[in-house]
Formats: sequence, C-alpha cells, structure tokens
Amino acid sequence: MTLPSPPPPDTARMAVRIAPSLLSADFARLADEIAMCEAGGADMLHVDVMDGRFVPNLTFGAKVIEAARRCTALPLDVHLMVVEPERYFDDFAAAGASILTIHVEAAPHLDRQLARIRELGCLAGATLNPATPLATVEEVARDLDLLLIMSVNPGYGGQRFLEYAVDKVARARRLLDAVGSRALLEVDGGITRSTIARCRQAGADTFVAGNAIFAASDPRAEIAALREASAAHAWQAA
Repeated sequence: MTLPSPPPPDTARMAVRIAPSLLSADFARLADEIAMCEAGGADMLHVDVMDGRFVPNLTFGAKVIEAARRCTALPLDVHLMVVEPERYFDDFAAAGASILTIHVEAAPHLDRQLARIRELGCLAGATLNPATPLATVEEVARDLDLLLIMSVNPGYGGQRFLEYAVDKVARARRLLDAVGSRALLEVDGGITRSTIARCRQAGADTFVAGNAIFAASDPRAEIAALREASAAHAWQAA
C-alpha cells in the first residue's frame, strides 16, 4: 500500500484529486463499484464511518475497510464521524486505512490524537463541520496531512451544498499556506460539477463525491467530468 504523501503547496494547487465516497456505492457489488472507480481514474476512495452517536446514522466498521483493501491498491481515505475516535485508530489502521481523519468536535486532545494516527503509519487529517470555526485547527495546521472542510452537515449522503463553505475553503487555503502546511485541502458534501468548480477556485485540491458519481448514468465518465470541471477553475493566489 502506498500512502498518498501530500505534495508541496505549489504542486497541491495544480493537482486535483477525486475521491468517490463509498457511502453512495452499491455494497452488494462493492468490488465492482471499486473497480469502476479505478477505471474512471479515481485518486483515492473515501469511506465514511458513522457510529450513530456523533452523527444520526450508522454505517460500517473495520471489516468493510478490510474488504475494500482486498479489492484495491488505491488510498483509503477513512473519515471517522464518531465519538472517542481514538478507540478505533488501531482497528482501522490494521484494516488498511491510508488516511484517518477525525472531527475536531470529537477530539478534545487533537494534537495527541493526530500524533497517534501517524504512529500507526497513516496520514492524519482533521475535519471541520460547517459551523465549526477554522480557528480550531490553527495550532495544528502545520502538521496536518489533510484538512477536510464539510460543505454539508454530516450524517447522510445526497445533501445540498452549503454555499458559505466556499469562503471557508478560501480561508483554509490561506491558513495552510501561511503556516507552510503541505496538507491536502479536501471538501466533502454536495460536490457536483458546479460546486467543485467553485471550491477549486477557492483553493481546494481534493474532492469527495458520492451521489454525483454513483447515481450518474456513466459513473466513470462523471469522475472525468468532475476533474475537468475543477481543472477549468484552477486556484490563483490573491
């Protein structure tokens, strides 16, 4: 397994990464769905882990990560929407996660928890819910491998994109650049050809898309279309 090491900031601004969200996949055909994502040129696979407590939904555990890892060499971007996320680090790392991303709202000891993720050999990410201030990651921004900006309230797929997330993405890009961070800047929630263009222009480089891909008539072509839409709106420094 090759971890997707974050590139230097100048490269991050040019590269676009598409991460299909397996939450929207057909789990009766998981291997086929993953193969389709690979054929379409996906850069990584996003896996939403929900415990029914931090968010009002319950999804899958480490066994699904193991199953996905057997099907693909793509990086597995595991988004932990759970309380006490540190209880699950070892299991998900052992199952094959490449990136473990935790919510700052569930991580009162964020610095220590990110350090533990790295000790396990995974890249370490932090996630902000829509109403959570960017200031909550200022102290750890330099050391992040990934910063995830939620553009919907997490818990369910297929939600409408929150427009104010675009400004938050722009401010996150300025923060990462100001501290010299090499972190990927990811956006998750309501990503379509239209919203990906605006988020890319604001400075994001990594995009999670669920329904836009898996509900499309041609999912492989949709991955390419999303990449094209984002590439047409490259971020420019102010």
